[in-house]
Amino acid sequence: MFFSLSKVLWFIADPVNLLFLALLFCGILTWTRWRSLTRWWITLTVLSATVVAVIPIGEFLFSKLENRFPRKIELPVKIEGIVVLGGVVDQFISEDRGVVAINGAVERLTAFARLSKRYPEARLVFTGGSGVLSSQNLKEAHYIKPLIRQLGIDPGEVFFEDQSRNTLENAVLTKKVVQPSGKGWWIIITSAFHMPRAMGVFRQAGWKAIPYPVDYHTVSTGWKGITFDFSGGIGGLSKGLHEWIGLTFYWLTGRTNVFFPGPESTPHGRDSKL
Repeated sequence: MFFSLSKVLWFIADPVNLLFLALLFCGILTWTRWRSLTRWWITLTVLSATVVAVIPIGEFLFSKLENRFPRKIELPVKIEGIVVLGGVVDQFISEDRGVVAINGAVERLTAFARLSKRYPEARLVFTGGSGVLSSQNLKEAHYIKPLIRQLGIDPGEVFFEDQSRNTLENAVLTKKVVQPSGKGWWIIITSAFHMPRAMGVFRQAGWKAIPYPVDYHTVSTGWKGITFDFSGGIGGLSKGLHEWIGLTFYWLTGRTNVFFPGPESTPHGRDSKL
């Protein structure tokens, strides 16, 4: 229910869809007795699009997320395991084309490979099923193995969790099947913009989690000045807003214990000393 509701709510809130609905409503107005409102509606839509094109709102939202956890972190000498979150391979294109179709989040896997060499005794976990509401027959974890092997990791040494559909289930289902001891630290690898939500749910689920953010999309200041890029502006706004809405939704429903998880937050409200 939670998964389905989140997908429906995001479809409604997505700025790209809102723009389409605004234009659709405008077209409908022209054929009604309220067509005099069309001019005002068009003006409002154009002004909104101009703001998105000129002011990098999405860039600012993304930067706040990516800057939340510092990239340079002192890792402990010994850890229990490493978990890398899915979102690297498009299993549907991979199945159709017969090749592994990767996206820009592949740095999650390169970091996974690098850390696996640093911690040869650590347990290795990949978690990722299908986040598509209408199609659960193909799982990302089933298509990631060739790429794992190319990066120098024996897939036989990795546990592949393939039932999770979102970040919450990444944490909960992985814990259920992997059963961490509760004493050792686990490194969590995901994209920097996604790290606050990931850390929130992993901590809430009871993991002793260490953030390892990768795959940055913004400069550290988060402000490149005035731009004139509508496609980039609305795309960035859509991605940034998606994550902030996710944080809000998870917090309101008790999936995380704080609205904006940070580097010092723990499920018990104490500072974590590594």
